[in-house]
Amino acid sequence: MTRPRFNAEQALLLDNQLCFALYSASLAMTKLYKPLLEPLGLTYPQYLVMLVLWERDGLMVSELGERLSLDSGTLTPLLKRLEAAGLIARLRAVDDERRVHVTLTTAGRELKARAAEVPGCVFAATGCSLLELKALTQQVKALRARLAA
Repeated sequence: MTRPRFNAEQALLLDNQLCFALYSASLAMTKLYKPLLEPLGLTYPQYLVMLVLWERDGLMVSELGERLSLDSGTLTPLLKRLEAAGLIARLRAVDDERRVHVTLTTAGRELKARAAEVPGCVFAATGCSLLELKALTQQVKALRARLAA
């Protein structure tokens, strides 16, 4: 693959950095979610865990980590806080103690109904059409896949 030639001065401008555009957009997105998630008692990373469990309950910690691209050192404290809040339970597998299943409690399942308004609020805040958001999401996912390869 040949690399395009860049003007060194232009290439080093902050506003020309894809990494900064993604980073600052991520910060803005997290800031947007904060007041939406506070009434639910969730932080943004905890919300992501709950989203995965609402899709498929009973995952192993390793599966959650894979789905969220988080290592166990980051995921374990999140899970402990969610468990302390009564939203999840962690259960060791009988056949292999190293395997820990994460299941929603009744309160965790019920929280899904209260969280249902969050995506609509985020959608409205973006000012994008549904097609624009879908396209942007697909582009970012494709970029992530290329960078991970």
